[in-house]
Amino acid sequence: MNHHQNINCQTTVQMIEKSKIVKKITSETDLNTLGKIYKILALSEIPFAAELAYTKKLINEINTEISTVEGFSYTGKVEDIVPCYNAMLLGAYCRLGLGHTQEAQKALNWIKKYQVFQRNQLTRWSHKGICKHGGCLNAVTCYIGIGKSIKGLLIYRDLVSQNDCDVNQLIDQGIDYMLKHQMYLRLSENVPISPHITDSIFPETYPLSLTDLVEIVGRAQLKNRIEVQPLLNLIESKKTVDGGWKVDYRYHYQGYMPFETRRKDSEWLAYFYNNWLG
Repeated sequence: MNHHQNINCQTTVQMIEKSKIVKKITSETDLNTLGKIYKILALSEIPFAAELAYTKKLINEINTEISTVEGFSYTGKVEDIVPCYNAMLLGAYCRLGLGHTQEAQKALNWIKKYQVFQRNQLTRWSHKGICKHGGCLNAVTCYIGIGKSIKGLLIYRDLVSQNDCDVNQLIDQGIDYMLKHQMYLRLSENVPISPHITDSIFPETYPLSLTDLVEIVGRAQLKNRIEVQPLLNLIESKKTVDGGWKVDYRYHYQGYMPFETRRKDSEWLAYFYNNWLG
């Protein structure tokens, strides 16, 4: 970085630090591991947030407390790794420019080695902590884990490396499975697969949301697929009279902080949805 670039970076960081959202996000300290995960997910959505001292400190803490030899664990214990948190942190690290770090690469390798993207596939993952949260890797694999993993892999491909054959193959497998579900519907009946999958949520949290699906559709360039049309119809039906979208669900947990209220149309969702579907 030359002298002029350094000055521009410093100016940008100073501007970001004055942001009301950034001040709000960075006001909390003394967080538990889940709280730190939600903080870094939020910060990763803000351009240049990687340069903030708060972000750098938080990354160091996550590397020490949450990254393990196998990937990211919300408790810091290898046996408690679950697909959704591992994949969400992989995506966050990629957005922050940290996709090449050993921590991100371990998360990526966990998905490559252990995540399954079809029914009745066996996983090599032997730890039982994952069973606390239902059927994450059972015969009918948790759809949330599949969706979050595909999103993480797509972000990795777009921002870090487009030439990883394993990543591309897994994305194809996962997208094929999600398209069979028309992205959000059960195969057995025409109802949503999981709670909040039809809700707009921002910033990200652990449920697979409509916002996640929009990003998957956009990054994978699926907008013109016939299987995606029900999802696009749903998104259109959720527009307000002003042509925007409101946040549907506000998650409540230490460290999670929504960028906007639910009283008016969300500027973040408008940018996000129009960017991926426009």
